[in-house]
Amino acid sequence: MGHSARACILLALRRRLPRAGPGRRYTAEVTYAAVIFDLFDTLVDLHYERIPRDEFRGRPVPPTARALHTAVARHADVDFETFLAVTFAVDEELRVTRYERNLELPTLERFSAVVERLGIEDGELAETMGILREHTAVPPHHGGILADLRSRVRIGLCSNFSHAETALRILDEADLRRQFDSIVISETVGFRKPRAEIFEATLSDLGVDAAQTLHVGDSLRSDVGGAAACGIQSVWITRRVKDATRRLREFAGARPDFVVSDLSEVPPLLDGFES
Repeated sequence: MGHSARACILLALRRRLPRAGPGRRYTAEVTYAAVIFDLFDTLVDLHYERIPRDEFRGRPVPPTARALHTAVARHADVDFETFLAVTFAVDEELRVTRYERNLELPTLERFSAVVERLGIEDGELAETMGILREHTAVPPHHGGILADLRSRVRIGLCSNFSHAETALRILDEADLRRQFDSIVISETVGFRKPRAEIFEATLSDLGVDAAQTLHVGDSLRSDVGGAAACGIQSVWITRRVKDATRRLREFAGARPDFVVSDLSEVPPLLDGFES
């Protein structure tokens, strides 16, 4: 494909994607009844880049690996490399049965499988999840935006996360949990976005139809693609997306209905940018 053809395609994409920016006005075609949000890097920033990362046999080591190994080492003499080898072996075995089908693997179940493979009866998990909480941050204006939206529509959370208890603690510590009418986390329903089941569970819990719902998230595949497949309009938030233009150009799935760079651009979508 030539340069001019690619430029025409990109221009067409930009024209089709409304942006909630200054000077843009559109007439809302839907009376929205609910807004659903993704959690990490949409409502709450998860700064993985601040967590020291290692590599093992050319693969990135999970950010909680050292804390998990410390918990295991209290019960058995297992060096870090052995722990990682067993962890990656368990992940590889579960890839086809769980990951590739977008079925959630709860952190506790995964950790238990590793511990069992190592011949250990016990190991503390909860304390190791604290490392993730320590590297989360909530933009200060997000609470007010959720409160404003909740005065107008029902508010839901639909998150891919393998340890629901940690997700709920993050929401509690940020004083955001009380803003939601429904909280659905992949660990509790067993399915990960973009699977339809997790979106359907959220809609059912909120008591709303897909056609009257907006879903806001940062992942083109999980949030935009998953929502579109369920008939939900999508809002792609790019605040923490690196090179969003390239990401969109290379994404082969459904286009987002709206593109925003900050959560503050979501409320005007409910009434066609008029506010």
